[in-house]
Amino acid sequence: MPQISPSYLQIGTTLGAIVIALLTIFIRLKASSSPVTIKKILIPPLGMSTGFLMFVAPFTHVPLWSAAVAFVIGWFLFSYPLIRSTHFKVVDGQVYAERSRSFIVILFALLVVRTLLHQIIEQYISIAQTGSLFFLLAFGMIVRWRLFMLKEYKHITKSSDNLK
Repeated sequence: MPQISPSYLQIGTTLGAIVIALLTIFIRLKASSSPVTIKKILIPPLGMSTGFLMFVAPFTHVPLWSAAVAFVIGWFLFSYPLIRSTHFKVVDGQVYAERSRSFIVILFALLVVRTLLHQIIEQYISIAQTGSLFFLLAFGMIVRWRLFMLKEYKHITKSSDNLK
């Protein structure tokens, strides 16, 4: 069986990240036309949590300290712009996410930063371990962002007399 060159894997993961970013933008823009629910807020991080199954494979294992650092960077640094660009509004008694042009810019900026960091880190650890670290970074980012959204959703539904 032929070996896959690491450069092809790098190109593949970069293209995959671009496709995921474009899908995220499309989904987010489409989602702003339907009401937000607790279910819609919680499903993405729950679905993403299945990615932890990758750690069953030993070649994806990373030291605990680097896993923690990746998660914390995602939690504090990468989630911040997403949190700042997420706003809700009440229309006809229902909560909607406001469309934000800055969200698209932020998502592409995060993609560029992620790609640059990926190339740097990949020089020191395997591609699989790099993927593990970036999964943890993304998971930390998504969980904090979605917890913020849940808190804001609960706040706006409690404070709004217009909701059903």
